Amino acid sequence: MDGIETEGAPTSIGPFSQAVRDGDRLYVSGQGPVDPESGEIVGGDISAQTRATMENIETVLEAGNSSLENVVKTTVFVTDMDDYEDVNAVYERYVTEPYPARSAVEVSRLPIDIGVEIDVIARVDP
Repeated sequence: MDGIETEGAPTSIGPFSQAVRDGDRLYVSGQGPVDPESGEIVGGDISAQTRATMENIETVLEAGNSSLENVVKTTVFVTDMDDYEDVNAVYERYVTEPYPARSAVEVSRLPIDIGVEIDVIARVDP
């Protein structure tokens, strides 16, 4: 098992890696709308937050020799299920058919004051 860390994505806010590679799978920890350079939360609406989140995921996947095309499973955490359709509208621009398996869960809060967090599992490119 190997930890994956990149300066192109936000640093972890606890004792966990941005991602872990185990064999031919990459497990990406929950990513949110945090600017990796400033460490500041990307403001704006849930669409802007989802775009920033997906960009951070893409960066971590690339650091782990994978890509969004290799994602097999995602979990989406939202703090307001009324944002579900807006999250989907952005999310679908980043994934391709066959779409990854996915769970979506409304949570009362996340570790920082954001509206969306997404984690993924992906195949690793040979």
